[in-house]
Amino acid sequence: MLRHRLPSRAAAVLLVACCCAAHSSLAAEAPPVAPVRAVTDEYWGQKIEDPYRYMENLKDPEVQAWIKGQADFTTALIARLPERDRVLARIKELEAGRPYRIFDIDRLPDGRLFYLRVASDEDLPKLFARASLGGEEKLLVDPSTMKPAGGGHYSLGFYVPSPDGKRVIYGLSPSGSEQDVLHVLDVGSGAALSDSIDRMEAGYTNPQWLPDGSGFYYSRRRLLAADAPPTEGYKKTFACMHRLGANPDADPLAFAMDLWPDVKMSDVDFPSIVITPGSSYAIGKIKHGDANPLTLYAAKLPANGDLTKREGMASPWKMICDAADSVEDFAVHGDEIYLMTARAAPRFKVLREKLASPGFASAETLVPASEAVISGVASAKDALYIESRDGAAGRVARLGYGAGAKLEPLTLPEKYPSGAIASAAPDVDGVLVQTTAWTRAGKTYAYDPAQKAFADTKLNPIGKFDALPGFESVEVMVPGHDGVKIPLSIIYKSGLKLDGSNPTLLSGYGAYGLSRNVQYIPTMIAWLERGGVYAVAHVRGGGEYGEEWHKAGQKQTKPNTWKDFISCAEYLIAKGYTSPARLAGQGGSAGGILIGRAVTERPDLFAAGLFDVGCLDALRMETTMNGVPNIPEFGTVKNADEFKALLEMSAYHHVKDGAKYPAVMLSHGVNDPRVEPWMSAKMCARLQAATASGKPVLFRVDYHAGHGIGSTKAQLQESTADKFVFMLWQMGVIKPLP
Repeated sequence: MLRHRLPSRAAAVLLVACCCAAHSSLAAEAPPVAPVRAVTDEYWGQKIEDPYRYMENLKDPEVQAWIKGQADFTTALIARLPERDRVLARIKELEAGRPYRIFDIDRLPDGRLFYLRVASDEDLPKLFARASLGGEEKLLVDPSTMKPAGGGHYSLGFYVPSPDGKRVIYGLSPSGSEQDVLHVLDVGSGAALSDSIDRMEAGYTNPQWLPDGSGFYYSRRRLLAADAPPTEGYKKTFACMHRLGANPDADPLAFAMDLWPDVKMSDVDFPSIVITPGSSYAIGKIKHGDANPLTLYAAKLPANGDLTKREGMASPWKMICDAADSVEDFAVHGDEIYLMTARAAPRFKVLREKLASPGFASAETLVPASEAVISGVASAKDALYIESRDGAAGRVARLGYGAGAKLEPLTLPEKYPSGAIASAAPDVDGVLVQTTAWTRAGKTYAYDPAQKAFADTKLNPIGKFDALPGFESVEVMVPGHDGVKIPLSIIYKSGLKLDGSNPTLLSGYGAYGLSRNVQYIPTMIAWLERGGVYAVAHVRGGGEYGEEWHKAGQKQTKPNTWKDFISCAEYLIAKGYTSPARLAGQGGSAGGILIGRAVTERPDLFAAGLFDVGCLDALRMETTMNGVPNIPEFGTVKNADEFKALLEMSAYHHVKDGAKYPAVMLSHGVNDPRVEPWMSAKMCARLQAATASGKPVLFRVDYHAGHGIGSTKAQLQESTADKFVFMLWQMGVIKPLP
């Protein structure tokens, strides 16, 4: 996704004529044609034309009507494909095979659990609690019982139980908007408290209870005037303290720009406060837009937990590290902090500092740099647990807190190839680990450090479609355009013939140092059982091989991202997995750069492209609300070299008139807070006007969705079915339109 606050989202006459030639019954159902109204900008002496700039005004009735026309055309066309209902029914059946799914688990020292659960017959996750692992569930929050005034649905964005488990904070947002309102629930009675705080989002709000449960710290956006520029939206966010029952608009500041003279922040930083059970220190965390390196401070917690600024008060904060120290994750245990840093360690190392006298230069190295890629740290009562990865596969290791402790790799049960920490708490022994594989669903295991063994928690039972025989996966290394080896995961049905005839979906991302980890997707069985191949390209820009892999696909090196994807496509063709007539590419959010540039650079390689909530006009990204935080990852047009990099990665600006582009489906939710829907609208109009292939360019629009986060199960199932049949249609696997 195109991250914010941190972490997945008009027809030209020529196309209409071609569609009419192929399917004369569609002549009266052609999508609307977008008029060209070119605007010319000049950047660093170079003039750039933008033919559809007016589409950036999504409040314009003309633009709204055009988008609605595109959406209606796409919906009607896909509904007429003969296999669509059958594919959707199979997708629903596959997901219904698992009785329920539990995730986002939080454990308390007394054994109580809080978690989100979605049952096979439910559309949205609900918040539950239970007294113990095998205890009876209690439903706390059910968003399906609430409806926004304008229609759609609510979804849970976050939740945080109080230290004693008597209350729980939770956030609700409407229709995938991620614009949460924070609420507080009394767990015992089920009654809602009066506290309600808006201008919140799961990505940066980070509620943290005071040790006595009387209130909490949280981060919030400013209240802006209705006519404020969108670029102001995420500027000058602040962290404050709320006492239960108080007016949130009067909550005092605790950590914010210009609040403390010795704490430096810019207006694009995201400050928050972290409280760890069992520690006498609070951590002041500053995230610099979407840059990975953090700046951290420590402050001694007073007895009442109040770190808010008062007149004449000296700053309580001491610096732990700044952005130059390349710390990307941390964990606190007691009065010590553990830092995961890429400084002088491109695949990361782990350091320890004393919070009473922090200083990065004097930090102790606990896990030195090596070939292993460290990806996260988490504190439990008994030990520090460390996540690492080998390509797409995740690993977990344990490091005791005592002097001279040795790193202990944990062997995952049942020969699962990948695992990740699902829950860790500094006042609870051991961790929960979620295992997974490409071809079978994982389980949630509890690691008992006393027994040095895993036990199945039974929280996530295996459904009847979760371990089907007859499917395989293979990991290969593909030579890239410059000789660098690119990991490629390939999943397929056993007995696959390498004759170039297999329908193949190649997916990629490549941004922020995020990895495409091993993952079982039950709905993908609907693709694989038809003889389809699913492949994941672990391209540069991701984090599969640490920070060096990330920086090899960032700003000026961003072309490596889509060129790696192209290399993987060429490999699949050369090895007989598929052919250009049977290959589709997919990318979403920041992965829109990957798929957009792969299709515009090598349209001959693909039968179809799926552009999901994609960043497609990189030059205009920083004019949006979420664009400013993303400057560290992609660059700014205000810098000459970064402008050139942005232009090179902007798919919209590489569409060529008369080129024979593959069929394309662009998908977007109108409530997307991360990538503006006009990105897809402009790209759709440009491709429809330019392509000479006669293949359709469709715009799938969901008016009750955003970036995909917070969508209902039904929305996701409908979207998946539409994309599957669109690809199969364009590959000639299913019958054409009647």
